[in-house]
Amino acid sequence: MSTVHEILSKLTLEGDHSLPPSAYATVKAYGNFDADRDALTLETAIKTKGVDEVTIVNLLTNRSNEQRQDIAFAYQRRTKKELAAALKSALSGHLETVILGLLKTPAQYDASELKGAMKGLGTDEDTVIEIICSRTNQELAIINKVYREMYKTELEKDIISDTSGDFRKLMVALAKGRRNEDCSVVDYELIDQDARDLYDAGVKRKGTDVPKWINIMTERSIPHLQKVLKAEAVGIPGRGKRIG
Repeated sequence: MSTVHEILSKLTLEGDHSLPPSAYATVKAYGNFDADRDALTLETAIKTKGVDEVTIVNLLTNRSNEQRQDIAFAYQRRTKKELAAALKSALSGHLETVILGLLKTPAQYDASELKGAMKGLGTDEDTVIEIICSRTNQELAIINKVYREMYKTELEKDIISDTSGDFRKLMVALAKGRRNEDCSVVDYELIDQDARDLYDAGVKRKGTDVPKWINIMTERSIPHLQKVLKAEAVGIPGRGKRIG
């Protein structure tokens, strides 16, 4: 059960969950955007003797992800070559890794990181936790779809194959993207019930009712869980007192 506690502690239970994910974006769309012009600039930078890395970095890091997809399309239309392949040949090391990552959609990037985390011997659990615990239901649905398209297998199947025990159970449940994301309604009776159930499933019994923990922690909204855990912290599980 210690594994479950360790993972649950990494769930994002703080912050303002009333804002959409896009509100946290730091790279905004470039105002004077021209995909064809940018594609030409990149083509020139790649062909320059020694490669003009500064131009490549400055251009791609000042465009939104959607704009980078348009640039890649314009580049392929112009040169009959994939931009990612051209940059892979021109760059190396950490710069290559970062630039190629910028060319992926968010879902493609997450899918490739998850695949890499579960590839070969051992599993990079921190990467799996970071992605699966922090994405919305919609984002998880897209990641599952893209993962299937990229690797011809299901994300859940790879999680089951490469993990074990309580960690596997929790990651499979979270990857399904079934969390309640309605933050507009506060159900105090359910908060009290969940606090009581978590208390009864763990503190009051020998061992822990892992399925009960997983169901509550993966299906309730984050604001709801904040109140449930606060109720547990002050030691009043199931007493009906409303927590702030």
